[in-house]
Amino acid sequence: MNSPSSTFKTHQAGFVPRRRTIVDRIADPLFVAVTYGIIVVAIVLIIYPLYFIVIASISDPNLVQQGKVVLFPRGITFDGYLTIFGTSTIVRGFLNSVVYTAVGTVISVSMILFGAYALSRKEMPGRNLFMILFVITMFFDGGMIARYLVVKELGLLDTMWAVVLPGAVGVWNLVIARTFFEQNLAPELHEAAQLDGAGDFRFFFGIALPLSKSLIVLMAMIHIVANWNAFFDAMIYLSDESKYPLQLILRNVLIQSQASAGGMDMASMDSTAAAQKMGELLKYSMIVVSTVPLLIAFPFLQRHFVKGATLGALKS
Repeated sequence: MNSPSSTFKTHQAGFVPRRRTIVDRIADPLFVAVTYGIIVVAIVLIIYPLYFIVIASISDPNLVQQGKVVLFPRGITFDGYLTIFGTSTIVRGFLNSVVYTAVGTVISVSMILFGAYALSRKEMPGRNLFMILFVITMFFDGGMIARYLVVKELGLLDTMWAVVLPGAVGVWNLVIARTFFEQNLAPELHEAAQLDGAGDFRFFFGIALPLSKSLIVLMAMIHIVANWNAFFDAMIYLSDESKYPLQLILRNVLIQSQASAGGMDMASMDSTAAAQKMGELLKYSMIVVSTVPLLIAFPFLQRHFVKGATLGALKS
């Protein structure tokens, strides 16, 4: 009786490899080439608009409108940036935005983490009822007038808290955080901590938070971007210009520059053209000024951002 090894050797000796056809030989290189081509096209589609905004912010607006600025700036001018940074309120607005972003992010992330952890504990009484109430707010809203009246009755008008508190907790972010805690904090871990004498606060601060760095970075990035770019609440609730955030000040500068022809000489075509030219420069320059801080910060946190979004979006 033939042994398995001798049978294998017989089959191996009689094996004749199939000759590779032309299609087989070019399939892998073709796949690699197509893949790299798609990646390059995607990178260009993402990077070029940002690059165009930068070169348009230092180019002659007339050449930009004529489509003559494509790869390199033409008619280089820094009047847009000089106008922005020459405005005394810009620096104050920048500092206000930093304060609003920092305070708002700390408040939002703290409230979401505390609330999500509590809602993730199955032994919490009424947690399903609370989640239903939270989710209802995603579909039904009292409207801007109701929110304004609430802020007014609380005495928050024309204060920093009117900007950072009304939208401090996003229900969708709360759901993501709760799911993260449910998936990554096993009940056995909590039971082991209890056997060692750790209470809920000790477990949350000593075990849950250190294991949730990706979630914390995710929540922080979401609220940093939201608070940095926010201007509508400030426009509604703030009347003191010294408290305006950067985005609202830049918006006002753009509107004023576009309407400045009326204050110069409406009968003069040169004045009107100059005002329109400055408006175009300011438009691109302000996009760069307001975007650069986020572009600098995001790459350092991207790894945690993606990981936190992935872990918190899955539910078993």
